[in-house]
Amino acid sequence: MADKPTIVLVHGFWGGAAHWANVVVELHRRGHDRIRAVENPLTSLGDDAERTRKMIGQADGPVVLVGHSYGGAVITEAGDLPNVKALVYVAAFAPDAGESPGRLSEEMPPAAFENIAPDSDGYLWIRPEKFRESFAQDLGADEALVMAVTQKAPLGSTFGDAVTAPAWRAKPSWYQVSTEDRMIHPDNERRMAARMNPRKTIELDASHASLASRPREVCDLIDLAVRETS
Repeated sequence: MADKPTIVLVHGFWGGAAHWANVVVELHRRGHDRIRAVENPLTSLGDDAERTRKMIGQADGPVVLVGHSYGGAVITEAGDLPNVKALVYVAAFAPDAGESPGRLSEEMPPAAFENIAPDSDGYLWIRPEKFRESFAQDLGADEALVMAVTQKAPLGSTFGDAVTAPAWRAKPSWYQVSTEDRMIHPDNERRMAARMNPRKTIELDASHASLASRPREVCDLIDLAVRETS
């Protein structure tokens, strides 16, 4: 058995595994050598949870699951496997049973909701010219431009996919709120965090892209989850 947990990073809408780049580098610098990043298809919650479960199943020993944005819904759905020891939410959805990211967003619309636009094939995009101000206003112009151009659009129907059995009801959790988030309302993040009764909640003066703009603080939270569940 492995003596260290595997940290499995799960991205959200409008990005891929590379959104975790700064967190990966920081975790590696701190001595974590078991890091994996899921590349989800963003075609349905079921598809994404299954892809995540497969990566969890490849881990030798315990797993700490970390989800950003919609990735929080994915780890909520996929985190019921027995080797998952902790759930870390990074400016993320944490739906309860029967809830979907779309329903949660409609209850408390975020500031940039209107900057999401569908294409003719049913995929939803953040308008490229609005990407930085919507998703990553605390990143440099070049980094935000790359995110905007390389964004990975989800199928619109994925917004309506509901969680069945939320893993956070049985597994210890940690939560990071982004106080300047324009993609998930900060008060929605606080509400979702509070009902989970997490072991720790932190608030960062950050955009939705806190995983890129504040990797050290995000890694501090991941480290805490690792220590407290090892």
